[in-house]
Amino acid sequence: MKYCESRLYQNVMQELDHEYQSINDVGKREVEAANYATSFLYQMRVVCGRTVLNLLRNPQTSYAQLALNIFFAILVGLIYYQMPLTLPEGLQNRSGAFFFLIINMVFGNLSAVELFINERAIFIHENSSGYYRTSVYFLSKIFADLIPNRIIPIFVFSAIAYYMMALKPAFVAFLCFALTMSLVSLAGVALAFLVSASVSTFAMANILIALPFVFMMVFGGFLVNLNSMLSWLSWLKWISIFSYGLNAVYINEMKGQIFYSNNSIVPGEAFLDSMDIDYSVWGFWQNQVALLGIIAVCMTLAYVQLLRINRWK
Repeated sequence: MKYCESRLYQNVMQELDHEYQSINDVGKREVEAANYATSFLYQMRVVCGRTVLNLLRNPQTSYAQLALNIFFAILVGLIYYQMPLTLPEGLQNRSGAFFFLIINMVFGNLSAVELFINERAIFIHENSSGYYRTSVYFLSKIFADLIPNRIIPIFVFSAIAYYMMALKPAFVAFLCFALTMSLVSLAGVALAFLVSASVSTFAMANILIALPFVFMMVFGGFLVNLNSMLSWLSWLKWISIFSYGLNAVYINEMKGQIFYSNNSIVPGEAFLDSMDIDYSVWGFWQNQVALLGIIAVCMTLAYVQLLRINRWK
């Protein structure tokens, strides 16, 4: 009690109060520094402009992606040129063509794993310095990559391959086909973005992206009959991009289609029934919704991974 009343005790407490106030002032300055000097829209305009400028200065990637899609579209169109409606080649060729198309849409996006790895060091430096928000960087890279490298080439690919293979002539059927191809490709891109945001080396990214693609392909319903799988493996079909893509293109092409043999007429719905595919209106659109769900989940996780990067390395 005497010590608490002494002059020494009062001096010590004053020093502690001074240090505590200094710490609070530093914390307030750090919080103020964390607030960005410019708005979200201004940062978006500047970062997107820089990203687009980089694309214009180095257009080889976009040109190569477009040329590759045109090449594969012509190739698959020549292999399955003007497929007939006779049995059994009509069903066999369409099944092979659809599987080839889905594989191309998924594995054609392996280059997307480079998106965040290439600029990882730059992003860490600029973001930690308060130049722009993580969301601004993420959205600018997404928009700059998806439109020139994914969306446009996919629609060109779909138009060439669809009409060379002589699939269902209705224009609405073509639009549904192009939509399915786009969503399958974007789902593959979203998974590649997630891997790219999670690792810092290309070697690890290539391993992590190849494994889920292979598992999705095996359990997509073309290589293995899903009804004959072991029960503890059956759930894998619900996360397979291949499964949703194949089901959608099967329904789009087979529903309402008539196939001919020497002695009989077989409706396309009979094939869908044999594959245990629900070809109702919702049966088709549930595949599109599932692909959108995969895209949303992977994109969200990719953004979370960017937020978790240690920016002070």
